[in-house]
Amino acid sequence: MNGLHDIGGMQGLGPVPREADEPVFHAEWEKRVFALMVSTLGGGAFNAGEFRHAVNERLDQSQYLTLDYYERWIQGIEMLLIEKGLITQDELKNRFEKLSKEVG
Repeated sequence: MNGLHDIGGMQGLGPVPREADEPVFHAEWEKRVFALMVSTLGGGAFNAGEFRHAVNERLDQSQYLTLDYYERWIQGIEMLLIEKGLITQDELKNRFEKLSKEVG
């Protein structure tokens, strides 16, 4: 069964835009998301299959189409950490608010 995340193999959707000399990360926050994924995956919080499923198949279609690559990773990591009881939604919200104040 094909899902929305299988769009890359479908015909008629036009070319995939590519940047010349595209960097691995476009912004500093993307590096942090990558490090978060590596540390949570490597620390045994979830496995690679669970992560792939969370960032591809479990996201709402509108999220999948509007979020960029690393934004989907954030959503998947948050989803898994909350489901596994490693963090609560309130703890996540409080940490986000604290970081937002620090950044300004």
